Amino acid sequence: MSSSPAHESYYHQNEAYAQFLASWDPAFYGKYTQALRPTQPGARVLDVGCGVGQVVGALTREGVEAYGVDVSEPNVARAQEFSSRCQLYDGQRLPFPDGHFGSVGALNVLEHVDAAEAFLAEMVRVTAMGGRVVVSSPNFRRAIGFRDYHPRMRGLKHKWENWRRLAEKRRQMVSSPDTVRFDRTPPIVKEPFEPDDDAIILTNAVEMEFFLQRLGCEIVSVECTDRYVPKVLDWVLNATPLRYYMFSAFVVARRVR
Repeated sequence: MSSSPAHESYYHQNEAYAQFLASWDPAFYGKYTQALRPTQPGARVLDVGCGVGQVVGALTREGVEAYGVDVSEPNVARAQEFSSRCQLYDGQRLPFPDGHFGSVGALNVLEHVDAAEAFLAEMVRVTAMGGRVVVSSPNFRRAIGFRDYHPRMRGLKHKWENWRRLAEKRRQMVSSPDTVRFDRTPPIVKEPFEPDDDAIILTNAVEMEFFLQRLGCEIVSVECTDRYVPKVLDWVLNATPLRYYMFSAFVVARRVR
């Protein structure tokens, strides 16, 4: 997990959060792991916000030279049981040279970082030319769907607001692209903890795509499905621009400049 110094303290020594991540079903991160596999033989891979190391471990077992970074000490301690290539970092600058990796990804991290735009820029910086950037986050601007677990997604009022907000953002991307920023939201503090209560960025595929393109990437795919579903259903859900308004935001890009 990456974050600003102010928000980082929530994760830095949070053993309970490490236990929460350790309980994830492997099916949850299977599609992300597949997308993160390098397209060039021998290329290195980086999982930013590697959690307790499941993705790094899976890739390492396949013979991939996989690395992970995280701001949480309990997370990294667990991740190092999978691989010694997992390390603590400051949540700001990735401790690697430019163009060091063939693939760089972040799974459900972007919504937790304060400087989300700078976070994406760092991911692109350490990606080699022609390398892949994979970013998967919840779609907090969803306007279609069900099982809406977060208040920002739930109810017809919020769905209408989300639809209008994305329309505003699209206009802003044309008229004033330099002023576009992800919208922020205060984290939800309550018991029991539920997924993404701690989110502070209203992530969505429209803006993720926009920023990656401005950072020198071409978009390979944008999907609203962040895990494997039956092929026919997957095609139906992702066949039209409505994918930007449903479920999750799963964006794969290639660095071209």
